[in-house]
Amino acid sequence: MNRMRMMGRFTAIFFVMVAVPTGAMPPQEPPLTVEVRHYARSLQPGEVVRVTATFSRPVSAVRADAFGSVVPFQPTSDQRIWSGLVGIDLDVEIGKHLVSILGTSPDGTTARTGHPLAVISKEFATRRLTVAPEYVTPPDEVIERIQREGARTTKLFNTQTPIAHWRGAFLRPVTGEATSAFGRRSVFNGQARSPHSGADFRASKGTPVKAPNSGVVVLANDLYFSGNCVIIDHGLGLYSFFAHLSRIGVGEGDRVASGDIIGDVGATGRVTGPHLHWTVRLNTARVDPLSLMAVLADGG
Repeated sequence: MNRMRMMGRFTAIFFVMVAVPTGAMPPQEPPLTVEVRHYARSLQPGEVVRVTATFSRPVSAVRADAFGSVVPFQPTSDQRIWSGLVGIDLDVEIGKHLVSILGTSPDGTTARTGHPLAVISKEFATRRLTVAPEYVTPPDEVIERIQREGARTTKLFNTQTPIAHWRGAFLRPVTGEATSAFGRRSVFNGQARSPHSGADFRASKGTPVKAPNSGVVVLANDLYFSGNCVIIDHGLGLYSFFAHLSRIGVGEGDRVASGDIIGDVGATGRVTGPHLHWTVRLNTARVDPLSLMAVLADGG
């Protein structure tokens, strides 16, 4: 009933407006406003944050920046609600940071805001091991190979494909549980190494490895440290890197769907036993794959 009264009131106003003499100003669009929310397991180094911007009316483009990187945002069907994934790198400075968001409507009106993310510290475990020298200091004859492979993977992770290949939740690539903490520091033979930037999953040799989501295979090769590897570009700066495979089951350029077999668990590269190593890069940020799974568990 109230709706009928409102409709009748609107109709009356419409006829009055039509009757206004020529030269009267047309009705103006209401101001464009935006409300921003975020969801994450925590706001700590290595975490993935899902940020959602809800505009008061449809917008045709959104530009967002966080931690010095462009954050791609994608719309829903009504073009009012846009969302993006922000990665908090392991080396991000503790304290308040802003996600800068600028939305532009089809008529050129803009709405800008800065959404705060207060990053808090996290203590990562440290392990000290004595291992064979080759696991710490590679021989001189492979240094050039290591540098070449590092440059290639860095270039891949720095490439932000402008469309999203992935959709919905990210699956666990094997059924085994994660056995080592993301971000853990290691000291081998008294030498400090880079922090562990992935998650290791317990699995026996030959266990099939599934693609956690859709994407394009951009690397399928043997790397010195990581052994047989597959890197999947999920789009919008999101990459999965699987290492130490006993078998590579895909080729570069292949498109994979969520759940497709991409290879088998192994112990290739510089490791002491079979397991699956899964690294995730989000707009170059080193983030915990388990955080990505948690944030998108409801489909994103």
